[in-house]
Amino acid sequence: MRTSIIGTTGYGGVELLRILHRHPVFKIQSIHSTKDEVPIWHEYPHLYQILGKQLEKIDVEEISAKSDLVFLATPSGVSSKLVAQFLHHNIKVIDLSGDLRLKKPGEYEAWYKKTGAVPSVVEEAVYGLSEWNEKQIEKARFIANPGCYATAVLLGLAPVVKEKLIVPDSIIIDGKSGISGAGKSLTKASLFAEVNENFKIYKVNEHQHTPEIEQQLLEWNENIEPITFSTHLLPITRGIMATIYVKLRAQANTEQLVALYKEAYKGKPFVRVRPHGNYPSVKEVQGSNYCDIGLNVDERTGRLTIVSVIDNLMKGAAGQAVQNANILNRLNPATGLEMLPLYP
Repeated sequence: MRTSIIGTTGYGGVELLRILHRHPVFKIQSIHSTKDEVPIWHEYPHLYQILGKQLEKIDVEEISAKSDLVFLATPSGVSSKLVAQFLHHNIKVIDLSGDLRLKKPGEYEAWYKKTGAVPSVVEEAVYGLSEWNEKQIEKARFIANPGCYATAVLLGLAPVVKEKLIVPDSIIIDGKSGISGAGKSLTKASLFAEVNENFKIYKVNEHQHTPEIEQQLLEWNENIEPITFSTHLLPITRGIMATIYVKLRAQANTEQLVALYKEAYKGKPFVRVRPHGNYPSVKEVQGSNYCDIGLNVDERTGRLTIVSVIDNLMKGAAGQAVQNANILNRLNPATGLEMLPLYP
């Protein structure tokens, strides 16, 4: 299976290189960027004498002629233009940006402040939440890879939302991310002196993953009401922790909810539901495609606390993109993604 990557010099793009370099089925046919046409190790010296591929200009006709699948690891606002060019070519597209995720007209423009993709493409695109949309992904031509926060949150909420076990207007999400989630663009907020030994909230009630989360929750349960979603920046390179609070509709205990989650994710190798009393940390999934979930019911208040952790560059981006590519090509979803987490 011949694959191309557009946006290879970003963090998501180089993570795709790390995975695909050892993938038994997918071959890296070409890599592309708007930067100079130089060997990739000029941008990432850790690839010296490992990957000698040359960065190429973005030529949709040429990419479509020599590849079967293209990963778009480009910033939001770029993918929408590229997808329109791929529309009439025989090639499948997995978009890691947010450009194909939001179905409601005008919602992308309102949250991302950019021009959206061609409506027909957005309508056709399948939301690539691997564990829950496998049947649709298998048949897709365009896949909208979920956002990093959205992945952690939705995997954490899915079982209780689908079973309608929570009060519809009770969802509160406390999200925290490492600095790589902001990408490579230099901003004051990403400076070492700003991030190191610091912890701060950002995009208060304005994060662009909010409508994406709500859209999928409503697919599962039409009664779900708008969520409260706060995001914070951690002084770490990679990792996301979503601590989610919901009110249960009926009395339940932690053991019952753990059993529900284990059954919901049975046969899903990348979601690990922790036993009662055990809660995951971001370092325990670093460098891997795992999402680890811990649960606790406060029987005094009737609230369920869900702790969901992922590596934002893996399960939150490149790892899930390859998982979707595996599903798209009828491979085992775990193919090429069996790496252990990095620890410590």
